[in-house]
Amino acid sequence: MTTPTAPRYAGLDGLRAVAVLLVVIYHLFPAWFLHSGFVGVDVFFVISGFLITSLLLRERPATGRIALRAFWTRRARRLLPALALVVTVSATLAWVIGGDVLVGLGRQVLGAATFSYNWTSIGAGASYFGSAEPELLRNLWSLAVEEQFYVLWPLLLPVLLLVKRPWLRALVALALAAASALWGFAVAGDALTRAYYGTDTHAFGLLIGVALAVGTGAGGRRPATGWTRVGMPVAGALALVALVAVASVPGGADLYPAIPLAASLLTAVVIAAATAPGAWLGRALDVAPLRWIGERSYGIYLWHWPLVVLVTLAATGAFVDTAVPVAAGLAAGVLTLALSAVSYRMLEQPVRRLGFAGAGRALVARLRSTPVRRFGAIASLTAGLLVVGGTTAAVAAAPAVSSSEAVVEAGRQALTAASVAPAPPTGEGVSDAAPAPDAAATAAPDAAATDAADPDRLSGDGADGRSATGADGRPRPPAPAAVDGTRVTAVGDSVMLASAAGLLARLPGVQIDAEVSRSMWAGDTIVQQLAAQGALREYVVVGLGTNGPVDAQALQQIYDAVGRDRTLVLVNAAAPRDWIAGVNSDLAAFAATHSGVVVADWAQAIAPHPDMLAGDRIHPGPQGGGVYADTVAAAIDGVANQRAEVRYQVELIRWAVDEALRAAG
Repeated sequence: MTTPTAPRYAGLDGLRAVAVLLVVIYHLFPAWFLHSGFVGVDVFFVISGFLITSLLLRERPATGRIALRAFWTRRARRLLPALALVVTVSATLAWVIGGDVLVGLGRQVLGAATFSYNWTSIGAGASYFGSAEPELLRNLWSLAVEEQFYVLWPLLLPVLLLVKRPWLRALVALALAAASALWGFAVAGDALTRAYYGTDTHAFGLLIGVALAVGTGAGGRRPATGWTRVGMPVAGALALVALVAVASVPGGADLYPAIPLAASLLTAVVIAAATAPGAWLGRALDVAPLRWIGERSYGIYLWHWPLVVLVTLAATGAFVDTAVPVAAGLAAGVLTLALSAVSYRMLEQPVRRLGFAGAGRALVARLRSTPVRRFGAIASLTAGLLVVGGTTAAVAAAPAVSSSEAVVEAGRQALTAASVAPAPPTGEGVSDAAPAPDAAATAAPDAAATDAADPDRLSGDGADGRSATGADGRPRPPAPAAVDGTRVTAVGDSVMLASAAGLLARLPGVQIDAEVSRSMWAGDTIVQQLAAQGALREYVVVGLGTNGPVDAQALQQIYDAVGRDRTLVLVNAAAPRDWIAGVNSDLAAFAATHSGVVVADWAQAIAPHPDMLAGDRIHPGPQGGGVYADTVAAAIDGVANQRAEVRYQVELIRWAVDEALRAAG
């Protein structure tokens, strides 16, 4: 008994091309207009749900059963060859480059091999939408969802077929799709990546494809009508335009699952229109370029993401971000097309046509053939052994944590060590302040608020804070200031946390409260708490611009909490993020319009030293932390020096006036 071959539907290869182009452009050129191009994956899901269900619906009446082993074997022939090639080649290239790109690679390879990539990533706390240190094989999450569907759906479809009427079957499938989407809405509020990666929360596209297949009686022949020839193709073309519009919506990730759900429904309309009897839309989508891309869309999808990660990392030393260099995107695109074309012809099609055993016998036959064919076979085997060995070496060499995680943890340990170190004796004019929040650490007691408000402590060489004088009573120029850390409170994000050791060394006794993923809004609350406890010191350093745009209201509230008798030092940001320029501009404008506020220009200080940053090009290593501390200290000392200079000039004028009056008298 033979098994029916997969049905050939007009337009679906072209629609696959549209889907893969949406995803590839979104990843390779993230600054372009396809801000939500990730919905291309949802287009694939709907196509897969429709095609697999259509195949199974054709097979059951023809054979009286669903041949599970044959079905799963065909899926394995289709998926495994290209997947194995991409994983091993990508891992080997990552091993050659080394560094943070290897982090978590063992888990990624395991997830790829077991088609559980989405769940292993969820378990590891990975983020699909995070770009600081993206996983090398991150795009394999969707393949895992599809393969889980391929395993489960042939077992569940007979249950659905117990419902006799096609429209009721479609209604059941749509109800399940709605349940998945609603569950996605519920989960996304607290865990966006969990909702996006989860098979349960992202199955709606597959189920919409199922509903279309069972509702239209896919596999059977339908008569062509005026509606199927003209009306449906027009509706499908409009849906295709709307699909591209949905893929262009800014901030689509924050609207999950609404945006993917809309894309899935539009895709179902396009499929229904393209596959309708006599429809011109299917023929239009099957134009040669789109069909060529569509036939190779699986390989293109697999290759594009690891290549853009590796090419960008090799070219710039930085990970993929919101601004992939155009040259890197183009190079990754060309390599993707070339490698997917070679893989399709030399590996995927032979295995698909001959099976795994047949392809193995063909390779053995080449080894016994002409010298040229024998050389090709030996080269293929050698390359295979090399990439398998490279993958093994890459997994073995993978660091436990990324360089950015390591420097942040080192900063946290420095704060912990400082918080338990014995405090030096309390000096004259310095008293113990109220305790800071638990997250804060300091190696010495706080200065009292009354001392912080005393202007005579700001500078000066004399015991009373006045400038020292010469033998003739003339004030001497002030010596360069070096503000002690016991007069400084610092509140910041993970960049400050990574710089904690440098700050403690440069400003001994500094009070630091820094944490990962902290925004200006969180800083507002912390500064107000410290102010209420009387724990704010003379100089308040705030470094909170890395994780998003600065909120003007939060910044003003920090300024108000600091008060006019203290100095607010705003540390600007340095990171490969599209909001950083706006953050730094806002901080500079705020400092220019508010008295007692200065900017510590971390962005300018670290710009010539990218080698002092971790692999994410955000968090400073030990040397970078020293630069951060020097930048902060220089801003603080600059304020103290400016005040000392003003005092010196005032005293000099007083002395000159006194001398003139004495001479006149």
